[in-house]
This record gives sequence, C-alpha cells and structure tokens, in this order.
Amino acid sequence: MLTPRQELILRKVVEDYLEGGQPVGSKVLATDAELEWGPSTIRNELAMLEEHGLLAHPHTSAGRVPTDAGYRWYVDQLPQPAGALAQRPLALQLVRREVDEAMRLTTETLSQVTNLLAIVSAPPLETATIRHVEVLLLQPQVLMVVTITSTGGVTKRMLTFDGPIDAGLVDWSASYLNERLVGLGLGARMLHQRLDDAHLGPRERAFLAAIAPAFTELTETAEESLYVEGTSRLVGSYRFEDQQQLNEVMEMLERRVSLLGVLRSALDQRDVYVRIGRENEAPALRSLALVAAGYGLPARNLGTVSVIGPLRMDYARAIASVRAAAFELSRFVEAVYEA
Repeated sequence: MLTPRQELILRKVVEDYLEGGQPVGSKVLATDAELEWGPSTIRNELAMLEEHGLLAHPHTSAGRVPTDAGYRWYVDQLPQPAGALAQRPLALQLVRREVDEAMRLTTETLSQVTNLLAIVSAPPLETATIRHVEVLLLQPQVLMVVTITSTGGVTKRMLTFDGPIDAGLVDWSASYLNERLVGLGLGARMLHQRLDDAHLGPRERAFLAAIAPAFTELTETAEESLYVEGTSRLVGSYRFEDQQQLNEVMEMLERRVSLLGVLRSALDQRDVYVRIGRENEAPALRSLALVAAGYGLPARNLGTVSVIGPLRMDYARAIASVRAAAFELSRFVEAVYEA
C-alpha cells in the first residue's frame, strides 16, 4: 500500500521517463513544483518504491526507471473516460463500406495516431449472413458461385463438372438460393438443411449437392483476417536487446495463428486490455506492451483492436486511441450487420 507521497512521486517518475527517456533522479524531482519535499526525502521515497518493485536502477549512480509493475500501477491509475464522447478522439470517418476497407482504415489511422504497431482482427466469417448469391456459367462444364455477405465480403468458388451444365438449372439455382439462403448465417445448421430439400426433384437436388461446398465449406477453409500497420515504427522506435528477440517478434507477426491467440484474450474483457512486459504470455512480447480492446455487437465481441510498442509508450494516448477505435468499429459493424 503506497502513501499519497509515494504515489505522487511514482507518477512523476513514470511521466518524466515516458517524456524524456532518461532515468529520473531525486534532484530533478525536487525542482518539480508539485513536489514540496527536498532531495533527501524524495531519495528515501524512491528507495522505498524500489523495494516495492515499482522502480529500478539501471546503474548504481543513475536515477530510477519504472519496472513492469511500475508501469502497471501507472496504467491502473489513469482516469476512466466519462460518457461516449470521451471514447471518440479518433476521426476514423467510418461510413457504410466493406468491412475490409474499414479494418484497413482503422489500422492505418491507429498506427499513425499512436506511432505504434497497430493490429485489427476482422470478424470471423461464420458471424456473417448471406446477402446475395450469383451462379454464373463460365464454360459448358465450369461455373462460378459468388456469395456476398452482410459484411460486404465477396467469396468466389469455381466448380467443374464432368459434362455440360444445364443452363436452365443454373438460372433456377440462383433464384432458389437467394430465396432460401439470404439472411442465414454462414455457420448456421439451417444452411445445410436448406440445401438438402426433400421436396425437390432428383436433378435439382443433385445439382444443389454439387454446388453446396461453395457455402458449407466457406467457414472451414477461411482464415481469420489480421490487418497490421506500423511494423517499421515498432522496429524503428524500440531498440531490441538482441537479434533473436527481434526475430521472435517478426515471426509472431508472420505466424498469424499465435498472434490471434494473444489477441483473443481481449475478447472477453469489458474494457481495454493492457499487458506490460512479463505480463504477456507470449515470449516474444515480454519486453513490450500490448493495449487491446474488443469490438462488435452489443452482446458479443467479434474482433479486437490493438497496439504493440515499447514499455516506454504514451499509455494514456494508446488506451484512449484503442478504446476510440473499438467504439467506432462497433458502431460500424452493428450498422452493417443490421443492414
């Protein structure tokens, strides 16, 4: 339990270090107008804060720098926003457009505003519904099934048959599929039932069975999309301890599965998720800080917005920016899914 004096001194050390990047000593702190104590008193308090594990000495005669626990204390003390307006410092200018474009715009804007590596995970394909289906005869034995989803996504599936395809069946199937499938979720069980209708004739049922994988296998083969922006900012603004550490971070960015696992931890959080240094489970992130938040529908988060950067980051700006981006994406996604 820290005393009010220790809390104020610790906050000053963290803020001065975030701003200047140099260890903070007692003489410098004694010149701060908010601190009414002399260098010897401040020096004693710094020693106590070091004993608590909140500060560290990079060198014997140097000032103090925050530890992971010190950053954690500072982040936990940051004021919470009041009202929806406080969640919107980012002008993302999201309008009704495809989710893919919205994800890219959010990632680019977030990286520019924070000067950090920004990552946004798109909603899983199985959360979307079918908005429109096209069945196109390209060649006598080849057709293409185009599916447009509620999120604006477009998927195409080429199918080749052993013999010539009946053009009448192609036209019929397009009308039938739009009548039966529009509004259904790609991961819904009802989708399979609608494609296997016992009331249809043998030719129609056989044709639908042949093109069914265009719908039933979408969610099985699709990979979750990640949008990444600002890798050069991370590498340029942070001095990695060694080449191996840098390689581990780059490998994590390339191996999307492991990175998705890290970001999924934020999906169940009600507010911004912050992990500092060794609080991160992924070894590649244990010298970095992660700030993430979920976005989506009122009853369910569909994806995450996040930034990754050095421990010495502007946490207040990062948290506010991630919260704002998640808020705007939630509004956008809710409007698209209801359309």
